[in-house]
Amino acid sequence: MASTSLSSFASSLVLILSVFLSVHFQLTEAQGTQPIVKGLSWTFYDSICPNVESIIRRRLRDVFRDDIGQAAGLLRLHFHDCFVQGCDGSVLLDGSASGPSEKDAPPNLTLRQQAFRIIEDLRRRVHRVCGRVVSCADITAIAARDSVFLSGGPDYDLPLGRRDGLNFATRNETLANLPPPSFNTSGILTSLATKNFTPTDVVALSGGHTIGIGHCTSFTDRLYPNQDSSMDKTFAKNLKTTCPTSNSTNTTVLDIRSPNKFDNKYYVDLMNRQGLFTSDQDLYTDRRTRGIVTSFAINESLFFEEFVNSMIKMGQLNVLTGTQGEVRANCSVRNSANYNLLLSSSVGEEKQGTWSEI
Repeated sequence: MASTSLSSFASSLVLILSVFLSVHFQLTEAQGTQPIVKGLSWTFYDSICPNVESIIRRRLRDVFRDDIGQAAGLLRLHFHDCFVQGCDGSVLLDGSASGPSEKDAPPNLTLRQQAFRIIEDLRRRVHRVCGRVVSCADITAIAARDSVFLSGGPDYDLPLGRRDGLNFATRNETLANLPPPSFNTSGILTSLATKNFTPTDVVALSGGHTIGIGHCTSFTDRLYPNQDSSMDKTFAKNLKTTCPTSNSTNTTVLDIRSPNKFDNKYYVDLMNRQGLFTSDQDLYTDRRTRGIVTSFAINESLFFEEFVNSMIKMGQLNVLTGTQGEVRANCSVRNSANYNLLLSSSVGEEKQGTWSEI
């Protein structure tokens, strides 16, 4: 009898433990796929604009089919928006008679003009279906995510609900918050630590340079008058052909192995001393980040995982939510700056066409 009772008790204990572990792993998995976010929501548009993400992705498939280079432009636009004043769409605002805008500051002068047009085109398409409920800041974030995925990178869920800012940053604020390509690792780590980014975040986000182009003026200080000793000689020789002078206006790809594919080859470039910018190559030179570069170079899945985590983290920088800010009727203009936009955006939308149709 005692043996039977003990056996029954053991069976019950196993069952209880099994249920506990099952619930524990389910919670862990759920928390892992949807990290805790502050102010934003994973289901923000489910009831007010459930098709927002499909509208954007469908359009971007067509855009990238014609020019995959625009993916890098949209990704960079999101970076430059979030690093300065937070992810509030402020980089999209035009200047006025009273002064230049954030987009006119030196670090933003090389942002692709087509990227701004694409964001406004997406805004028109989304607002045409849902009304003025989706912010330009959210559209920019979604477009960046889709740029990564549609060029070969990871797909991931985004917390949404950002509102558009009412003001843009000054020239000095922009310069202070966008580390230049001439920065070494110490400078970048120090700058981004103020935004609570870890060395792993910094190396992962730098992986965005696996697609896109760089302007000669951003790296010719590594070629002239003396060649940077950390640069591969053949790589440097080829760059000098592309950029024959220090003030050349030419451009070249950031990742020589797969310039239009979002993958981990950027880190392979760094290990071969073929990083374009000082801010790139020094990540492999500096002992604090060298191991992270190496791990990403040999494990693309690890890079993708850390990149997604860091992107979601970046996408929450100083976001406006709730009743803060506004939802712009035109991504480049504050609503109060031109009240007519609130009327014409809905009445004349069908007559305006899109940037690709004009």
